[in-house]
Amino acid sequence: MVHPVDIHVGRKIREARLVRGLTQSGVAKQLGLSFQQLQKYETGYNRVSASKLFELSQLLEVPPSFFFEGLVSGAPEANTTLMDDQTAKAVLALTSIKDEKVKNHLRSMIHEIASCEAVSA
Repeated sequence: MVHPVDIHVGRKIREARLVRGLTQSGVAKQLGLSFQQLQKYETGYNRVSASKLFELSQLLEVPPSFFFEGLVSGAPEANTTLMDDQTAKAVLALTSIKDEKVKNHLRSMIHEIASCEAVSA
């Protein structure tokens, strides 16, 4: 039986990988795994060992605690928001912009739109 925490950790692995624009095959190769094994980690089908999770955190440039963000008392929060593919691609596109002024302007626009939607909701 798949544990909800393993599913959550797997989704966070996938989120961090997508934000960096990395493929399952590429990450798996760097970790000495098959892409199928990484896929099992990302779905929560296989549990990730502590040592492999540490390697993943270094490769994906996130602290090990990142994989557990959103968990309360060992159980996933019901409405934890994980990044979908489109959002991950948008974040990747934003981070690839070299001009800091342009990047900051886009961030400001996004925050403004979000705050307008929050007020109208």
